[in-house]
Amino acid sequence: MKIFLCCAAGMSTSMLVTKMEKAAQEQNLECEISAHSVAEFDDCITVCDVCLVAPQVKFKFDDFKREAEALGKGCGLIDMMNYGMLKGDAVLEQAIELYRSR
Repeated sequence: MKIFLCCAAGMSTSMLVTKMEKAAQEQNLECEISAHSVAEFDDCITVCDVCLVAPQVKFKFDDFKREAEALGKGCGLIDMMNYGMLKGDAVLEQAIELYRSR
């Protein structure tokens, strides 16, 4: 499973990716997780399975979700508390649910 987090380009999203990778290792899940800016959405959604949108760019969520679903990909908005507290396990679980429900 390939997951990308879509953000404004901030450092906090990279820290969340690290926490998600650690949670995936603990669960023995094989996945690739990366963070990209909103400008990279179109390129990333074609090669990834799931996009998670950071709270600071939620104004783009409806457009991104529509595009992702048209390609058969999952797209969700990261909960602000999970994002702010860097809860990698919870955000990873969200990505897994989106992947399974597509």
